[in-house]
Amino acid sequence: MRTLSGATARAAGAAAGALLTLTVVAAAPAQAAGYRYWSFWESDGGKPWAYATQGPATARPADGDAIGFRFAVSNGTGDTSVPSAAPDFAGICGGVEKKDGTKRVAVVVDFGGAADAPPGEAPPAKPVEVGCAQVREDATGAEALATVTKPLRYDSAAMLCGIAGYPARGCGEQVAENASESAPASSPPRAGEEGSGGGPSFGVLAGGAGVLALGGAAIWKARRRA
Repeated sequence: MRTLSGATARAAGAAAGALLTLTVVAAAPAQAAGYRYWSFWESDGGKPWAYATQGPATARPADGDAIGFRFAVSNGTGDTSVPSAAPDFAGICGGVEKKDGTKRVAVVVDFGGAADAPPGEAPPAKPVEVGCAQVREDATGAEALATVTKPLRYDSAAMLCGIAGYPARGCGEQVAENASESAPASSPPRAGEEGSGGGPSFGVLAGGAGVLALGGAAIWKARRRA
């Protein structure tokens, strides 16, 4: 049986080590960390709150729908706190008569609790605001929100950063586990994106694939030299 040369064996060992490293990284849970941000929720015809599949600037709720916004520290879509007020369209918009060319959308804004507040800030004294937005039939969720509470603050990527002046600064900062300070990092999950689950990210897998590719190339070159 043909044996590997020393160079080939070393290259094979490096590739095997890279594969083992990738396997360990892929199996390890992601480091727990949260993002402090405004999450966006939808309710179709009185159904329970559901995490929105798109942002408020593009979502177009129908007459009879409810939209909700909740400020909180969350690890992703799986554990994001829902608005504490129910999507009660009848209770919020029951007294508003529908007019031709318009739609009625119940809007719920939950400012969260003190534990969710950024350092040096506190949520408004009234923790939840509700209102019935009567807007044109093709209006977006953002437009409906603007009729109920202002001002709204967005970042350059059109991410909703503040509602009614809260918070006054920042936009989607990452919050380390068991830490009260915010750390600048990548953006939180946007509406329609997956949250930070326990599996490896695409970047980790792509990087690992690159390592393995380099290891395979080393073996091929070593065999040619042999």
